[in-house]
Amino acid sequence: MALKATILKATLNIADMDRHYYADHQLTIAQHPSENDERMMIRLLAFALNASDDLEFTKGLSTDDEPELWLKSLSDEIELWIELGLPDESRLRKACNRARQVILYAYGARAVPVWLEKHKSKLSRFKNLTIIELPSESTEALAKLAERNMSYQVTIQDGEVSFSNEDALANITPALLFP
Repeated sequence: MALKATILKATLNIADMDRHYYADHQLTIAQHPSENDERMMIRLLAFALNASDDLEFTKGLSTDDEPELWLKSLSDEIELWIELGLPDESRLRKACNRARQVILYAYGARAVPVWLEKHKSKLSRFKNLTIIELPSESTEALAKLAERNMSYQVTIQDGEVSFSNEDALANITPALLFP
């Protein structure tokens, strides 16, 4: 019998001073059995960094032809495709061909520079691709905030992100790797 996803609830109160975006979001997240808390919280972080009323989680890990999050136009065209981790170049090529903008949130400490060096020449032809590195100390601290029912104040200012609840705080400074 296959394991089922764990359903989590999250409330994000987002104050993004860099984009002048201020909103509350009530989210339901399906955490795949193979997904750890760090990856699930990175999905929430990616949502917060790109938040809009139309941004939505997809089937993610269980579906090869969908990203982690996407933003679609009214005519069902993919405006924004968000990936996580260190995917194969062919997956990013497919994403860049299908979406107007693609953002990869890369994490994994020492593996990120090795992955980028291996794929940089092929990725350089994609003008709609942005790669952002998330420091491992920050993503590990973010993972410690994971709960089944979560409520966070998310503040984004000058490129820095803080996730906080009543008990803890995690600060993340994403770094632009590409272009």
